[in-house]
Amino acid sequence: MERIISNQNARVKAWAKLATKKGRQENHTYLLDGLHLVEEAVKAGAKFHAIMATEKQMADYLPNVPHGVPAFEISEEVAKHIAGTNTPQGIFAEISLPEKTFDPSYVHDGAWLLLDKIQDPGNVGTLVRTADAAGFKGVVLGAGTADAFAPKVVRAMQGSQFHLEVLNGDLSEWVAALATNNLPVYGSQLNEKAKSYRDVEPSTQFGLIVGNEGQGMSAELAEKTTANLYIPIKGQAESLNVAIAGGILMFSLALGN
Repeated sequence: MERIISNQNARVKAWAKLATKKGRQENHTYLLDGLHLVEEAVKAGAKFHAIMATEKQMADYLPNVPHGVPAFEISEEVAKHIAGTNTPQGIFAEISLPEKTFDPSYVHDGAWLLLDKIQDPGNVGTLVRTADAAGFKGVVLGAGTADAFAPKVVRAMQGSQFHLEVLNGDLSEWVAALATNNLPVYGSQLNEKAKSYRDVEPSTQFGLIVGNEGQGMSAELAEKTTANLYIPIKGQAESLNVAIAGGILMFSLALGN
């Protein structure tokens, strides 16, 4: 097993570059940071390119490294460098980006979450993870939404990208496809004149749009929905964090009040 202790090593530079969208697109891979994510990838049958771990982590995990996957022991400094944090768990994996593309014309069933220009990586990851918990079939990231495989998003998803579809797409096309297949599409709005989310019957077949942290859902999409939903606020806060609002709506619409 090769041991790497320098941040100037060519492999280390390549792994660190996966923190950028350009690096991920050039290599068609992304980085997992932490034992839980590595184990989720193994269970999902993801395509591994490398396992990297510090001496202690490698000693513990080496027997579980998938057959044929190159394993590299790295120093603590290298671990911090490729993680971009001061307290990494010390085990990483480089895996292939999903190759699957999904044609919205094939949408016939399931609950779908559509993200309209959600910019904060933590919000995107939390929304994907919550959609997984609520039993959604997939999440579609529209233009202007944070990259699903950026490091902060991957950490926030906590492996949920292996449990449901996570796709990029034109949200207008998806809304049209859902409507064509007789699936209602709901939007989230901070508008007291919108329909209360409590007045919608739970279902397993629908689309839900949540919009940008500051501007909300685009006016263009708002005009195309079956109904736009409002979450009544009893206290004095002006609004809810988009991931919190999305969670309330997902669990209510899919599982009931």
